[in-house]
Amino acid sequence: MGVRSGGAVGMALSEVDRLTRLVVKHPKDAFGSQDTVNQEWQALGFTGVPDLSRAVAEYERFLELLGQSGAEILPLPAAGNVGLDSIYPRDASVVCDRGVILCAMGKALRAGEPAAQEAAFARWNIPVVGRIEPPGRLEGGDVVWLDDRTVVVGRGYRTNDEGIRQFRALLGHTIDELVVVPLPHWRGPGDVFHLMSILSPIDHDLALVYSPLMPVGFREWLLARGLELVEVPDEEFESMGANVLALAPRRALMVEGNPTTRARLERAGAEVLEYSGREISLKGGGGPTCLTRPIARQHS
Repeated sequence: MGVRSGGAVGMALSEVDRLTRLVVKHPKDAFGSQDTVNQEWQALGFTGVPDLSRAVAEYERFLELLGQSGAEILPLPAAGNVGLDSIYPRDASVVCDRGVILCAMGKALRAGEPAAQEAAFARWNIPVVGRIEPPGRLEGGDVVWLDDRTVVVGRGYRTNDEGIRQFRALLGHTIDELVVVPLPHWRGPGDVFHLMSILSPIDHDLALVYSPLMPVGFREWLLARGLELVEVPDEEFESMGANVLALAPRRALMVEGNPTTRARLERAGAEVLEYSGREISLKGGGGPTCLTRPIARQHS
C-alpha cells in the first residue's frame, strides 16, 4: 500500500503530498451536547468552554476547505467511551506502509479513542497492523513522516521511550531512520504539547517551525537535510501559528489570526487557506493537523 511511483496513491508516509483520504470527527459527534461540553471541558484541560453551535459552524467551513482538495473524508461516528478530545483524531493512530498502528494515549482521559478508531477502520477496510501496548505511550501528534523511509518522533509527556521502542519494532525494515526528538517540559505534563506543536512540513524541502522550543541538534539536522525553515514569531505560537496542515505541496491550511506566519509562508511560495478555529482549535489546543488523521496521499 506504499507510495513509491509517480502519481501513485498509498498510505500517507508523507505530511505534504496531495491529501486523498483522511479521517475527521465532527464536533456534533465528539462533543455530543452543550451539557456534555459544560461538564467535561475543565477536566480535559480546555482553555475555555466551547460553544457547540459556533463549533459546528467553524467545522463546516473547515470541512468545506478540506473538500476543495478533492480528498475522501471519512467521518468517525459518535462513541460512548470517548470525550471532547476525540475531535482531534490524529493522536489515536499512526499510519505506516501496511495500514495503521493504534496508539496508546499519554493522556489518560483519551484512553478509549484508539479502540473507537479501530472499529471505524474495520468498517472502512483499513487494516490495523499493530498497536502500542502499555506501559508504552505514543500519540500521533508526535509522529512526523519526512519521507517514506524517515520518520521523526517527539519524546515528551505524551510519547515515552517504550512507546517509541514498540513503534520502531512494528515498522521494522520498512524504514531507514527513526529520529527521536526530545521535547521540552514547557508547561508540564498536563499541557498539550506534541512535536507538531513546533514542526509542520509544508513541502518536501520546506517546513514551518517554532525554533525557540526546538532542540538545536534537531534543527541543525533538518537544515542538513536541505529543508528551508519558515519561522513562526513568538506572538503567534499561542494562536497555533506553528500547526499547519499541508493539503498538497506548498498548499497549507491554518487557523486564522496568524498574519505574520501566513505572510512568511506566502513569501516561501505557499498558498495559504484559513479557517476560524476559536471553538474547535484554540480552546482545545488542536490545530488542523490534530483535527485530521491523514490516511492516504498521492505522490507526484
